[in-house]
Amino acid sequence: MPELVMIACAAKNDVIGNGPDIPWSIREEFRHFAELTKGSPCIMGDVTYESLPPRSKPLPGRENIVLSLDPGYEPGGVTLFRDFDEAMAYVRGLESGRAFICGGATIYRLGMAMADTLELTRLSRDYDGDSTFPPVDPEVWRLDRTETASGVDRTSGDEVVFEYQTWRRKSL
Repeated sequence: MPELVMIACAAKNDVIGNGPDIPWSIREEFRHFAELTKGSPCIMGDVTYESLPPRSKPLPGRENIVLSLDPGYEPGGVTLFRDFDEAMAYVRGLESGRAFICGGATIYRLGMAMADTLELTRLSRDYDGDSTFPPVDPEVWRLDRTETASGVDRTSGDEVVFEYQTWRRKSL
């Protein structure tokens, strides 16, 4: 059974999205996501999948597992599920070492109860948005590793400092 990893980038105020868009564009963060997820299945909701740039849809070098409640939604090149639990049962049966939950907000909330690891990039500033990452409960999670980095937000032109954080689920 693969390790289940939630991967996200969240602003200081927990914002992860604004409508179908990410409110920032930081090349270093996108590279970090690509490096960690390459070769692993990536689970995401249909809004997150549709927000990917056309050249990255489906995410290359990864099985794209997309969840949608829309019975008419049929994107090509993905493994499609209509039920979160069925998607998780499918992922648990894969021979992959890791599988990544890649968003959006609803998928993160559902995945928080079963993830083994959180790979969270925490931006040092607030952003406006309508989607947020769920709280990380220190009773459930322990911070295992941090690494500070920075990059330019191409949407604002501002330099942004951020921290790559790895959280591990505590043993019960």
